[in-house]
Amino acid sequence: MYAYLKGKLVEKNPTYAIIDCNGVGYFLNISLHTYGLLPSDENVMLYTHLQVKEDSHALFGFAQKAEREIFLLLLSVNGIGASTARTMLSSLDPTQVRDAIASGDVATIQGVKGIGAKTAQRVIIDLKDKILKVYDMDEVSLKSNNTNKEEALSALEVLGYTRRQSEKVVEKVLSADASLSVEDIIKKALKNL
Repeated sequence: MYAYLKGKLVEKNPTYAIIDCNGVGYFLNISLHTYGLLPSDENVMLYTHLQVKEDSHALFGFAQKAEREIFLLLLSVNGIGASTARTMLSSLDPTQVRDAIASGDVATIQGVKGIGAKTAQRVIIDLKDKILKVYDMDEVSLKSNNTNKEEALSALEVLGYTRRQSEKVVEKVLSADASLSVEDIIKKALKNL
């Protein structure tokens, strides 16, 4: 029903934002990812999704179109509701969710609070083909990159760094240059840890 809202950001909270659009304040449920991308109090534009249930209407806001697309794909999975999808997009950014599904990385998806092994597997089974098709991804190249990432993360764990802090740094390193070898990923990650 609503594609996006454009207006002045009145209130910003890690779980919601209120946008004034010509005198009407819209309450939007947001993820931590969107929260991090919102400015303090300026004019903003958020892509939206209106969820209508028997007993409620909930409006969700997204700073990026890609995040909204991933959210809608997650909602299509049996057993994943709006709050679980929002939790996933708060724990992982949309690219991490997309890559985890495309590469069949159950551990990353299961790492999100409230998601068990069966649900993580269902997400991958239901969405892998859609993700590969929509984002025109090549499964083989994704897996080799993921292997280098996993080897680097394992090595950093052996060196005493926690997986959570290592993942963020390794993601940053790989976003700058995805073709790095395992050794180069580790070296660059160690400089930032």
